Amino acid sequence: MSQTLLVTGGAGFVGSHLIKALLQDYPSAAIVSIDNYFTGVRENHSNDPRVTYIDGSTVDINKIWAERGLASPEIVFHLGEYSRIVQSFDDHDLTWEFNLLGTMEVVKFASANGSKLIYAGSSSKFGNDGQDENLNPYAWTKAKNIEYIANYASWYGLDYAITYFYNVYGPGQISSGRYATVIGIFEDHYLRGEPLPVVSPGTQTRDFTHVDDIVRGIVLVAQKGTGDGYLLGTGHEWPLIEVAKLFRTEYVLKPALRGERVRGQADTTRAGELGWRPTRRLDEYIASFIATHRPGDLDH
Repeated sequence: MSQTLLVTGGAGFVGSHLIKALLQDYPSAAIVSIDNYFTGVRENHSNDPRVTYIDGSTVDINKIWAERGLASPEIVFHLGEYSRIVQSFDDHDLTWEFNLLGTMEVVKFASANGSKLIYAGSSSKFGNDGQDENLNPYAWTKAKNIEYIANYASWYGLDYAITYFYNVYGPGQISSGRYATVIGIFEDHYLRGEPLPVVSPGTQTRDFTHVDDIVRGIVLVAQKGTGDGYLLGTGHEWPLIEVAKLFRTEYVLKPALRGERVRGQADTTRAGELGWRPTRRLDEYIASFIATHRPGDLDH
């Protein structure tokens, strides 16, 4: 029996990897991506004819779906939100639109279509005994969406599961510009032969998780999970300065950034109950990277 699966943010870093996995795991499914291409790029598109890419906003999801006459999706993977901490102070309006208004419409859409909603929550919710969810506009909106989804399920009925990503890295990550990821930035500077910029004090920790592990977790939660609490991380804290040292090149401390948390480490207990385990290690990934690249490669 054929299925329809929806991925919001399907042209983004994680979303594009998710679509590749869904094409393998659901061979009879039609996959639809709705992406506003804020950080997503068309280079991430799959050539598989089973995937339909729609340039549009999640705020308009019901209108988009109705106009195209698409079948109700069995699963809605909602990854298409604003997802940067420091930048959200300047992009307050975008954060509000993408994360609150857009997600409100996606939740209503999933409920009306009888779809299971898989939501990508933010690991920032768990920092400092829950206090870090108020550090910045991004973390706050993401935390409020968790409350909204749980309440909506209680009020109106909604099949849902919530995952939390911990500092995703891997092929296709954003490596330059305002929305670049930490590992992407380090790789970019390494390839340019420039010192790696480490945000002061450098002792703050993050739990870096390979995109392949993240995607396996998302799919597993979609198949077996229900409710809240599926944290997808390695459970290992990496001080940022120690990560920079793995590149075996120079680094320089940069001023501390507003709104950033001190620690990040996943409790993977609930995800582990589904049989999920991380298989990729950051140090091995970086070792492979520097074994195949030289500092200054981008200059040649």
